[in-house]
Amino acid sequence: MTESNETLVLGYDLEYWKNFGIKKEISVDISPNTNSNILLSGMSGSGKSFSEFGLLTKLILTDPSGEGEYYFADYKADDMFECLRDTPRYRSFKQTTELLDIVRDRLDARMSGEDKTRHPITLIWDEYVANILALMREDKTKATKVMNKVSEILLMGRSKSVRLICSCQRPDAVVFPLGARLNYGIVIVLGVGKSIYEMLMPDHLDLIEKKEFNRGEGAVLLQGAKLHFIKIGQVNDIERMKKICIEALSKPIDGGEA
Repeated sequence: MTESNETLVLGYDLEYWKNFGIKKEISVDISPNTNSNILLSGMSGSGKSFSEFGLLTKLILTDPSGEGEYYFADYKADDMFECLRDTPRYRSFKQTTELLDIVRDRLDARMSGEDKTRHPITLIWDEYVANILALMREDKTKATKVMNKVSEILLMGRSKSVRLICSCQRPDAVVFPLGARLNYGIVIVLGVGKSIYEMLMPDHLDLIEKKEFNRGEGAVLLQGAKLHFIKIGQVNDIERMKKICIEALSKPIDGGEA
């Protein structure tokens, strides 16, 4: 993992990995100059949750300020993230939208000029689509308000160093109003699932359909144009990864951030 810069390593080039045994990094600029919102999709068993954990760890390590704020919304309370549950910046089930409100308020403060800081603020939302669909069944008005807040962050957060990482199985357009699904600069799809690739990477289906993907393998589309086939690397020290994430999410949410 590369530390203290604004380049995020997403994984390795799958073709170099398979054909030559070479770990060629696929990296992206995550500075405010670019759209660093991430949409991560894949069916159950594709390696999506592990990839999320890795992305959070890498974002923490690549934060040039060392002051970044990280929030983790875990709708289904996945066992993968059990170690994070007692941290102040973690929410699950019906409490996930509390974190969205915090991050949206932080964006408002930066846009109004009240908050002059520009360290990165990141909300990771696991099983976002399932969460929104559940809200729609319970309270359509609230669900609409939540989706609008998500859209606002996607549209206006970049220059203020506020980003979203949303993970889901099927990224159905109904939960991304006003074309919000197009406002993710980094789109990763892991594993098989033709319908998902059709939704997110329709212009590249001819290339994708020729590939076979194992767990932790798939395709990544950068800024809506550049396609790569990706291999998510293994983590040699899982306990260190957990420790890094726990420490970042253990910072208190003080009045200035709420």
